[in-house]
This record gives sequence, structure tokens and C-alpha cells, in this order.
Amino acid sequence: MAIETLEEVRARVFAMPKPKCPACGQEMSIYEVPSINFGDGLGWGEPFLFVCFNDECPLYRSGWEHIQENYAHTASYRQMCYPSSGVFEVMTVFGHDGGKGQVVDDEVRRAEEALKENIKRGFNLLAQAYVDKDGVVVLRLLMDPTEPVRVRIKAAEMIGDIGELEAIEPVRNLRVGNEKLQGAIDAAVLHIHDRFFTRECPFCAEIIKRRAKVCKHCGRDVSGV
Repeated sequence: MAIETLEEVRARVFAMPKPKCPACGQEMSIYEVPSINFGDGLGWGEPFLFVCFNDECPLYRSGWEHIQENYAHTASYRQMCYPSSGVFEVMTVFGHDGGKGQVVDDEVRRAEEALKENIKRGFNLLAQAYVDKDGVVVLRLLMDPTEPVRVRIKAAEMIGDIGELEAIEPVRNLRVGNEKLQGAIDAAVLHIHDRFFTRECPFCAEIIKRRAKVCKHCGRDVSGV
């Protein structure tokens, strides 16, 4: 299973239609789970949730009395929904503003707009670099962890098309947390080798000709490997 970055999860959740609260029918807000969890201490297993922050919601209004009578605490409930499954549950809040500081609808919208601009800028740079056969620019975009994943994946594909043999070492040693990006990086290394009819010595890892029988770097017999 591919591991999503927070950037990818944010984009996916923001693109989803917001569910309506089953208790009051109001559209729910996107809520960013705090880094320090409360409640049972286990968290919710997702970085974003849909939560109803309608103060007139019947669940919220009746929750104060219910918790006071049963648990002798001043708290209430907000309706929540897991984006990954669509399952509705309730979360406990301990004041009228509880959780509202984590509402990120506008923040996510701005982040999405900024992401689109960064992707557009990155693709423009890659397009020009491809025309100029400028592998340095392509490699820089690929290596930069602040670039959007889509830009880095395209850069990996492109470095495979125009990269020189010198690009293999830094690309080979690049390790990322995104499965799709790592796959593109590994494929780029193989593509560069295919273009130059080379491979890596299984003993010293130096680059040699694909048809070589003896490694020119370590002198080992590579004809059978």
C-alpha cells in the first residue's frame, strides 16, 4: 500500500464533498487533528476529520446535560466523520470554542492554491530544462524535499531521459518516504543505464559497461553476474 504524504492527504480530503451532520443537517468543517491527542490518548488515526461546529446542533446542545448528569463534567459532543471510511462518531469538547482552533477549511484552501502554483512553477521549470537538456536543474528539483511530489516524480522521469552517468550516484542514494516517487527514482537509474549501455559492478558498485567481463575499477570477474 502506498504511503501518502500529509500534502497528498490534505489534497484528497479537501477535494472530497463535505458530509452533512446527521444530527442537524449542516455541512461539516475540515478539522486538523492536533499533534497532542486527548480523550483516550490513542488519537483517531487520521490527520484530518470532518466535524460539525454548529452550536445549534441538537447533539451539541443536549450533550452538556448528558455529560453533566452521567459523568459530572462540563463538556459536550460534536459530530465527527472519518474521511477515509465515512463513518460517523462523536468527539468530546470541553468548551464552546473547543476544537474550533483546528478548523482548517480556509487554511487548506490557501494551501491547495499555493500547491497548485508550486506545481505549475515546477512544471514550467522542468519543461524549459528539458528543452535546454539541463540536467542540473532537473536534478535540483528532484532532490529538493520542499518541492511538490508531482514535480519530483516528473523530475525523476525526466532525469532518466536526459541525465548523464554522473547523475546516477546522487539519484541512487536518494531515499524518500513516498512509494510512487521512490519507484520513479529507481526507474530513472535503470533508464540512464539503458541509454548508456552500462551497469553497476556487483562488487564495488562502480559504473562499468554492460558487456564488461572484468570490472575496470576493482578487477573482479563480472562476466557471470
